[in-house]
Amino acid sequence: MSSPRKTILFTALEPSGDAHAASVIAHLVANYPEVEAVAWGGPRMEAAGARMLGRTADDGVMGIVSMNKVLEVKALHDTIVAWVREHPVAVHMPVDSPSANYPLCARLKPLGARVVNLVAPQLWAWAPWRIGKVRRLSDVLLCLLPFEEEWFRTRGVVAKYVGHPVLSKPLDDAVIDAQAARLPAGAPRIVLLPGSRSSEVRANSALLVESFALIRARHANAQAVVVASNAANAAHFVQAVGGKLPAAVTMITASAEATIEGAIRWSELALAVSGTVSLDCTRQATPMIGVYRANRLAVWTAKIVIRSPHLLLPNIIAGRTIVPEFVPYAGRAATIAQHALAILDEPSRRGQMIADLRAVAAIFTDRDPAPICAETVARAARGEMVTNDTLDEIVRNVSTPRTQNA
Repeated sequence: MSSPRKTILFTALEPSGDAHAASVIAHLVANYPEVEAVAWGGPRMEAAGARMLGRTADDGVMGIVSMNKVLEVKALHDTIVAWVREHPVAVHMPVDSPSANYPLCARLKPLGARVVNLVAPQLWAWAPWRIGKVRRLSDVLLCLLPFEEEWFRTRGVVAKYVGHPVLSKPLDDAVIDAQAARLPAGAPRIVLLPGSRSSEVRANSALLVESFALIRARHANAQAVVVASNAANAAHFVQAVGGKLPAAVTMITASAEATIEGAIRWSELALAVSGTVSLDCTRQATPMIGVYRANRLAVWTAKIVIRSPHLLLPNIIAGRTIVPEFVPYAGRAATIAQHALAILDEPSRRGQMIADLRAVAAIFTDRDPAPICAETVARAARGEMVTNDTLDEIVRNVSTPRTQNA
């Protein structure tokens, strides 16, 4: 008589978390019949094969700045905890969103769920004093950035760098080129990437459009394409810029992953709201400027609280400034446009940025996070002890074909 399948619960509360979890779920479904992946998450997790218990990744919870959002997350936690009480979970895999996911870990861990976090909280940037919470609530921490493994291990956390889902996956050039060919002709070509959270879109849309208008004042044939993550964010963008798209600005909706990849391939420069999308640009070595609109109080607070000299992912990974970043930013569009024109009009500067981005992308070619994460969470589900030595062994051997009895 076969043993009952072990349940692995994924919780993703951001669109990026939905994307990060999807490849892990797909690998589990294809290779580990002894486990079942269930999820509160988004459409990519569902397409990967998870049994969906709720849709929670269509918008972001980062910051949780309003009382309504706090109450909404609390109600979600109550729902998840009630379900877990009735359906025992072997492993809880929270994906990113530490402000919402760690309180949930604190409630599920006493119910017997082992916690394997996918995406490390960026304590190294702003809150190293919170390491005690991570040690207490995380059984295993799977990190996406190379330097994070040592940072967390030296502070007593079982952790492993597994690669990054964006930078580790191959590009389908034929599909991407076909997408790019459908976009408007013009020069220079600018892609505007306003973020996946509705709050980001509302805050940054006007800044992106104003910056493009200043570029177009110098280059009359310039064209811009806005990539909205969904129809709701497309509407938020249009509303934020006055109810109508300006001349030479085209809107597309990222209904498929190739849509955003095609827009990046089409472009000569990306104006990107800080986040995972900066790595989509890095993967194609597309020059970019990172932005994140905030009020002056938030900018002032960030200067006091944040310890990292960089906040844009390509710069964090490179350990130096290779891409201009205005994160957070309370200034004018003219400054962003000035930097954009320098990149567009100075071939040597543009060429150096392309070379630097290629070097960053090359760092991630040695490992695929999906099989590493899947093997780790499957072992945890079987009740095996997962240590740093275990994680090192998994990374060394994960490319070895897995037999039915492995």
